[in-house]
Amino acid sequence: MHILALNAGSSSLKYGLYRVDGDTVEALFADQADAPGAGGDPVKAITDTLRANHLPPPEAIGHRIVHGGPNIRHHAVIDNALMAHLEEAKAFAPLHVPPALEMVKRAREAFPKAPQVACFDTAFHATMSAVARTLPLPENLRQGGIERYGFHGLSYESIVRQLGESIPARVVIAHLGNGASLCAVRDGKSIDTTMGLTPTGGIVMGTRPGDLDPGVLLYLMREKGYDAERLEQLVDRESGLKGLSGGTSDMRKLHAAKDDASRLARDVFVHVARKHVAAMVASLGGIDLLVFTGGIGENDAVTRDAILAGLQWIGNFEARVVVTEEDAQIARHTAKLTA
Repeated sequence: MHILALNAGSSSLKYGLYRVDGDTVEALFADQADAPGAGGDPVKAITDTLRANHLPPPEAIGHRIVHGGPNIRHHAVIDNALMAHLEEAKAFAPLHVPPALEMVKRAREAFPKAPQVACFDTAFHATMSAVARTLPLPENLRQGGIERYGFHGLSYESIVRQLGESIPARVVIAHLGNGASLCAVRDGKSIDTTMGLTPTGGIVMGTRPGDLDPGVLLYLMREKGYDAERLEQLVDRESGLKGLSGGTSDMRKLHAAKDDASRLARDVFVHVARKHVAAMVASLGGIDLLVFTGGIGENDAVTRDAILAGLQWIGNFEARVVVTEEDAQIARHTAKLTA
């Protein structure tokens, strides 16, 4: 099958056409375009590019959806009922789900005969225990879907798949990029992770703070007059590396800069990542392998080495870089669900 994989972010859209034969996935073409709402028509840009490169039309289309809300925990073919659930899921990930849903709608219009599949970043973490999922809030709130979901699941799936049957029993995967999280994997299954109800929690990210004392938000509401919209802008777009450095969320630029704010941003990122690696090790009861992936994890040896330098007390374990294959995972799931 020829599968079009669409990975919509808040400002960009990664896409690729894949030939899938059983479990074998071959990339025929991959590129990036503006996300819906960022200007232009991304679907037209994709169809024009495929045509210009003499590539076949897709037989099915797979979408990365960051959050499926409390009712959707597995990858699924998109129908009207699923679309209704995804509309509800916007509240859980307002930075990510709306552009992804807009992309689904446009793709359904452009390719009406091609089945569409939603691949959820939360699905990999469905194996977490109640202890790992539960947030310390009253039961009536927890029953409404407030719990730890975990994200970057497609990336973690791809790492587990690449490690294959030789995967050690206790693995920590560090997906470090503009969005960043860690996952504790025991025998190939997620047992704990750093992100929580939304992709804003966990470790420091490009523009998101990660875990933050909720009293900070109460203080800003009470003393500075912040409302929900202003708080959302702060925690999704103005914090993390960008907030610490006073300007950029790009780790490459932070390495090149010599000012104190950039140095502090780098050091805080490493410090927090290191602490959360130790937390995942505690959940696993030890560690055999630490995998780095994502844009920073794969390409930034300085940051990797700085994180590892503070983990020597743990003892012997292997550290490895593995390139994430999120889009290939989307293609693989889409082919399986539509064959």
